[in-house]
Amino acid sequence: MPLIGYLLLWPKEEVNLLVIILSIEYAIKSMQFKNKKIEEAAYDLRFLLNRKYRKKNALEFVSNKYLLNKQERNFLARSVFSELKSDERRNKIVNIEEIEGKLIILDGYNLLITVESILLDNFDSIILCDDGVIRDLNAVFGKYTFDKFTEPALIQIFTLISNFKPSKVVIFLDSPVSFSGELAMLIKNIMDDIGIKGEVKLSKNVDKEIKFLARKEKGIVATSDSAIIDKVDKFVDIPLYILKNRNQRIIFHIY
Repeated sequence: MPLIGYLLLWPKEEVNLLVIILSIEYAIKSMQFKNKKIEEAAYDLRFLLNRKYRKKNALEFVSNKYLLNKQERNFLARSVFSELKSDERRNKIVNIEEIEGKLIILDGYNLLITVESILLDNFDSIILCDDGVIRDLNAVFGKYTFDKFTEPALIQIFTLISNFKPSKVVIFLDSPVSFSGELAMLIKNIMDDIGIKGEVKLSKNVDKEIKFLARKEKGIVATSDSAIIDKVDKFVDIPLYILKNRNQRIIFHIY
């Protein structure tokens, strides 16, 4: 059956999510693979991963074969996965409409850094990965800088979330990161102003606490962190929707 035939049989919210993912994938992938060398290296790495090679070893082999620099290696490490792993993660992605009436758990710095890059139109660092997740190549969570772009990004995130009326929002921040306390206060003020029920938690082990809370409360997680995604049942890709709202012309130009 043609793809359009399958789409007609799917629930509307699943079709909407697929359209967003495929549209963004078309736009971003076309930019990502202008470099033929990287395209071929990604193909080779994916080939090895599909045959159960350990990613560390496969990445080292491919990077040496194509003489990749540090940035190019980072691109492959963050974006290329086996078909099995990609399918497993894609099956966990939920439409943002599903957060209505549910607990949503935010991976604070992971989400904030990516959204800031989108708002700054820093599309050179934004990638659409094999598993359908938007990631930021420049994300260095331990060195986050609290600056004038922080508040606009947070307002975008929480305004979007509030439109879909979750029962509660819990956002985790890494306590060792500088100014996390000040950031937590800013986030709580923004949540209160927008009218979102929730709390901000500082933690030395954000990944562990997010996974525990998601299992305990059956919450939906907002993150692009592969280690978290692999251990939770459902996650939502908030930057996907902010990117869609930010760049309608690019997202829909294939239709």
